[in-house]
Amino acid sequence: MSANIEFTKGSGIRLYTSHDEEYIDAVSGTFNLALGYSHPEVVEVLQKQVKDLIHVSSSFTGDLAADVLNSILEHAPQGITDGWMRDIIGSTANEGAVKIANKFNGKNEVISLSLSHHGQTLFATNISGNAFRRKSFSNTMHSQHAVVPAPYCYRCPFSAKYPNCGYLCAEAVYDYVEYGSSNHVSCMIMEPILGNGGNIVPPAGYFERIKKICEELDIVLISDEVQTGIGRTGYMFASEHFDMEPDIITLAKGLGGIGIPTAAILYKPEFAVLEKWEHSYTSGGNLLSLGAAKKTMEIVSREGFLQNVRENGIVLGNLLNGLKEKYGHFIGDVRGMGYMWGLEIVDKDGAPDVKLTNRIIDNALTDHKLILRGSRYGFGNVVKVRPALTATVDDIEEICGRLDKIFSQVKTVTHASYSL
Repeated sequence: MSANIEFTKGSGIRLYTSHDEEYIDAVSGTFNLALGYSHPEVVEVLQKQVKDLIHVSSSFTGDLAADVLNSILEHAPQGITDGWMRDIIGSTANEGAVKIANKFNGKNEVISLSLSHHGQTLFATNISGNAFRRKSFSNTMHSQHAVVPAPYCYRCPFSAKYPNCGYLCAEAVYDYVEYGSSNHVSCMIMEPILGNGGNIVPPAGYFERIKKICEELDIVLISDEVQTGIGRTGYMFASEHFDMEPDIITLAKGLGGIGIPTAAILYKPEFAVLEKWEHSYTSGGNLLSLGAAKKTMEIVSREGFLQNVRENGIVLGNLLNGLKEKYGHFIGDVRGMGYMWGLEIVDKDGAPDVKLTNRIIDNALTDHKLILRGSRYGFGNVVKVRPALTATVDDIEEICGRLDKIFSQVKTVTHASYSL
């Protein structure tokens, strides 16, 4: 994606340059703009807060933080009744969740999924399931961590076929605990939908199996909802939709509504084990973050808001699947729900075509003023489509119309490789 474009203002799903060129952002920034650019209600709250008081120590924001937490917990899955708001980014929220699990059970090993993404700090990078992100930091990462296969049915690592696969990817947890661990597995962290890994949606029954395994092995289950939370899938929490039954949930990104950094850790009451000084940051629970989160929760909680995302998400999915039917020679799979979708780009043999994926994304920006993102920071082969939750059906149709034009430019060249 070009860094030479200078945007000066934004509204809804649209960005504008100083020359009034209009771009459509089909991915909500970095999936953190739940309400799009410059939502007037959130802007009003922030303007007033900036005028009155921008910062005060979190020692004095406890009541406000508790009020915001309660507004989130009202919609949390059953049993999730407590929380922590001393983070502003998903990376440290995930670290905090692991700290909680470690202190709760006195163990220290973490299990995650291949292709998972849990943050950019050293620790969060280490527990993520993408090796390329750790190559430059091997000497500074020493946490006990294991990766088990993701529930990636389209490219099952066992060459099995759902539903007659026996959930071999889930069963792999047993193998690690039995043969690879030091018998100190504290927790398993996983995204309800693997976002950066390629918008991988687990099959029905997967989380039921994972929960049973975690309970049997006394493993704390952490749901990383940094990308899926606060309505992205059409449900306030994807954990609840998938009947995941986690012990701990992390939130960030969309919680800030229009890009204000804020994060939260939610958990069952028995996991309220941390002291304030064990996980706290200078800007954690700051006034701007809390104000944005409270207003965002108010808006997303309104009657019909999430129903609209679910219904429009079906429209988006149908349009994207229509593109797959039209361009099936290089769109291998379409998967998602709500406003969280991915298109898997493949070559003539069905193998991942990373080069073509990146060309599609670059061409979308330069020739069609459409902002897209790819999986695995450009190392993956999935084009992600995730507009702001405020996007209308007209917006969705415009996004898919531009995608149609982009895909129509993909031409077959020598030996059935592809170019733009």
